[in-house]
Amino acid sequence: KMVDPTLAEMGKNLNEAMKMLEDNQRKVEEENEKKYARKDIPGPLQGSGQDMVSILQLVQNLMHGEEEEETSQSYRLQNVGEQGHMALLGHSLAAYISVLDRERLRKLTTRILSDTTLWLCRLFRYENGSAYYHEDDREGLLKICRLVIHTRYEDYTIEGFNVLYAKQPVIYISSAARTGLGQALCNQLGLPLSCMCRVPCNTMFGSQHQMDVALLDRVIKDDVESGKLPLLLVANAGTPGAGHTDKLGRLKELCEQYNMWLHVEGVNLATLALGYVSSSVLAATKCDSMTLTLGSWLGLPAVPAVTLYRHEDPSLSLAAGLTSSQPVEKLRALPLWLSLQYLGHDGIVERIKHASQLVSSTSRARVLVFSFKVEDELSSPVVVFKFFREYSNRDQTSHAAQASTIQCPIISNERHIYDTFNQWLGEQLGQLVPASGVDVVELEDEGTCVRFSPLMTSAVLGTEIQDVDQLVDCLKMKIPVLTSTLQLREEFEQEVRRTVGLLYIEDLSWPGLGVVRYNYHSDGKNDDKQEKELEKINAELLKKLNELESDLTFSLGPEFGGQKNCVYIGMVTEDLDVSELVETIAATGREIEENSRLLENMTEVVRKGIQEAQLQLQKANEERLLEEGLLRQIPVVGSVLNWFSPFQASPKGRTFNLTAGSLESTESTYVSKAQGTGTTPPPTPTSSLAKQRLPGQKIFKKSLRSSDAFSETSSVSHCDDLEKLDPRAPALPPGQEEGPSEMEKPEERKEVAQATTDTEDIQSDKLPHDCTKVEEQQSQR
Repeated sequence: KMVDPTLAEMGKNLNEAMKMLEDNQRKVEEENEKKYARKDIPGPLQGSGQDMVSILQLVQNLMHGEEEEETSQSYRLQNVGEQGHMALLGHSLAAYISVLDRERLRKLTTRILSDTTLWLCRLFRYENGSAYYHEDDREGLLKICRLVIHTRYEDYTIEGFNVLYAKQPVIYISSAARTGLGQALCNQLGLPLSCMCRVPCNTMFGSQHQMDVALLDRVIKDDVESGKLPLLLVANAGTPGAGHTDKLGRLKELCEQYNMWLHVEGVNLATLALGYVSSSVLAATKCDSMTLTLGSWLGLPAVPAVTLYRHEDPSLSLAAGLTSSQPVEKLRALPLWLSLQYLGHDGIVERIKHASQLVSSTSRARVLVFSFKVEDELSSPVVVFKFFREYSNRDQTSHAAQASTIQCPIISNERHIYDTFNQWLGEQLGQLVPASGVDVVELEDEGTCVRFSPLMTSAVLGTEIQDVDQLVDCLKMKIPVLTSTLQLREEFEQEVRRTVGLLYIEDLSWPGLGVVRYNYHSDGKNDDKQEKELEKINAELLKKLNELESDLTFSLGPEFGGQKNCVYIGMVTEDLDVSELVETIAATGREIEENSRLLENMTEVVRKGIQEAQLQLQKANEERLLEEGLLRQIPVVGSVLNWFSPFQASPKGRTFNLTAGSLESTESTYVSKAQGTGTTPPPTPTSSLAKQRLPGQKIFKKSLRSSDAFSETSSVSHCDDLEKLDPRAPALPPGQEEGPSEMEKPEERKEVAQATTDTEDIQSDKLPHDCTKVEEQQSQR
């Protein structure tokens, strides 16, 4: 159809106008989106995304950035070998396999789960068992508790907590179990803490870390009589602290008697894979369930823990969460499935056997420290030891009598000090031999101890026999330091308490010689100003002590929990001269205090001196006016009068002595034509025990100071012989009468003798050997 040109033109103009409006609206929306993206979206997510290289570079920086700054912690990174790569590959394959179709995924996961469960049951002698794979090592025990609750309470699925309220369940754990285990179980199960019973360990017979079976029997009987239901017992095949194994055979009989479930966990379960297994650990194969942590035993990163159990009802296992109908959850076993095939039976056994051999190689270190391995089982791959002071028979009697007199303070203080020293020892060994994997553990009865558990660390850190040998050597090096420091702590405390100006600070948590503070003598100052002065003096004291050439370490103490304004002295050796150290600290503190007081009073002294100088200048002008007369002060007349009759006046002036704080006359300067030095400043306070030292000799050392005994003794031996005859006068040569001569007074002879003694001290290799040579040198002088 023919279109009216006018209408066509109008339509064209309308399209162009709408296009312009839409373009403007689109630009506004794009600008708003850009503003929103720049403002609220994090940087890495802006734009169209990052490339793979940039993302991996970011991950690498995050992994190794802090390692360069804190190199001391880099040894804790796990050494991932080829077996570790298989475990990491398993996680990637699990994510890839999860995208398969459901039927093929079900067949694959069933095969992987059945193979891994069979292999683990055969390796660890647990026949006809099922397996549950979990990330948290406590999750397996939690699922087992749910299974036992479903089994013992038939109406639990319907009634819920009502059946538990009618008959309260009881779960028994050892007092040596890991911290927080009982509370975590109660929180996850929704049970009160009264359902958890901690069974004490043996205190009279057997190991101090084994569960007391007789006491457990009595506790269970009491619970049954009170209407409670004994549900489950958690035993240890290697306690978390000391690595001891409970009497699993007797505990299994007790559980069968009361229809209880027996669950076992611990590091010693790894030895079930070896050819020879001790009878105490072999009894774990008869338990109802056990938890294995293969990742740390075999050095496999990010592999799940495994809980093996025996139960006949699969529906209850499904209700408890031990089995799942979701194929994806069964892929948790894939990293283990790959790693076990890669290692093989020989590789698995070799790693566990290597850890046991590392334990046996520490036998020569047991003569140095006390070990808590009181069991006869040599297969336990855990060694726990601590430093303690050995007493002789007489010391033991006196120490026991003293402890019986004041038992509580002495025992508590002594244990606290040993805990501090063992904490330091464990940290030092971990830093010196990082490949050993030693750590510090807290035991209930023994306190702080050092633990060597190679089965938990050797596969991860690559520990070898030479690392254990190095650990023993470092232990031999540190024990004398600990012993000498412990012995000198009491002497240091006594010396500080006897020294004026020093305050001894009792800090049992400091691993070193002790803590000292220099007391500031306040002159009526308020507390805030006195605290600032105290902080300033002790900070300067610490700086001065660190500048000394000594082997000691001086610091401000720990970052948290330490005393303020104190000097902390670290570990010392047996050749330390404690008295010299204390006196040096006191003398240095006095020097700093006097210098600070001098600077503090300098402003006041200068101000008063200026005022006095002004008064004296005014007085001198008045005297000058009286001496010269009034006519000499007139400008013209005074000049003519001075030309005809010059006035001779000695120049007078004043100088301000900062050391003495007073005004002095300058007449001596004009007479001698040289400026005098003024009053001699007071000598700097130093330690009276400081002796002349050999080149390179450290201070505060007893053994090196004894080497100067010959020169010091020689310098005074002849003077001592002379003083035996008459302490007031030196001996005379034969044939000469005693008494002072006219040419030599007693005071002069005393000065000569003193000068001779000073010369002898400096040149000890040129000492006179008889009295005649002494008199000859005196006459020459």
